[in-house]
Amino acid sequence: MDSITLLYDMRARISLAVTFDYGSKHNAREIPFARLHCERLGIEHIVIPLAFMQQYFQSSLLKGGEEIPEGNYDAENMKSTVVPFRNGIMLSIAAGIAESRGLKYVMMANHSGDHSIYPDCTPQFVSAMSQATKAGTYPGIELLVPYTNISKGDIARRGKALGIDYAETWSCYKGGERHCGRCGTCEERREALAEAGIDDPTEYEE
Repeated sequence: MDSITLLYDMRARISLAVTFDYGSKHNAREIPFARLHCERLGIEHIVIPLAFMQQYFQSSLLKGGEEIPEGNYDAENMKSTVVPFRNGIMLSIAAGIAESRGLKYVMMANHSGDHSIYPDCTPQFVSAMSQATKAGTYPGIELLVPYTNISKGDIARRGKALGIDYAETWSCYKGGERHCGRCGTCEERREALAEAGIDDPTEYEE
């Protein structure tokens, strides 16, 4: 939901969209939607494989990891879904691609609901990472993170105004045929759509 909303929201400034296939249980569900929306908007889309993350990192989010926990993001067990330094790795690669292509900015759709559980989504992290990419590249590449201090409900409201059909997005960490409706990201999705006054188009297992 977040990245697709940012794609439409900032489409006038986006020349390339990057999806990382890092071995998560839901990559196969997300990637076709990313491709669909990029084709619709006429934005180039590339998929970069990061198989080493699944091989060497520990997280319930990755294939072969433990079961995805169910419940609210506030629950302690949801920390098992953290993929260590995932955004740091992906943003570093994106910054390298940006420099290679003569681009100035890298965008990410983190939001305030991520802060309590994902350390690489916090304002402190994105500020430090932006300083690093700016100092470590000749063009001084910076991160643009317009959703950092707003909620997923705010993002859904923005998507509603943009006319996004959220049936054409994927959230569930389990990556099944339908959204499970019970994991933290499914619960957050339901709440955000309700908060934005959007009739939930998602097919849930329950």
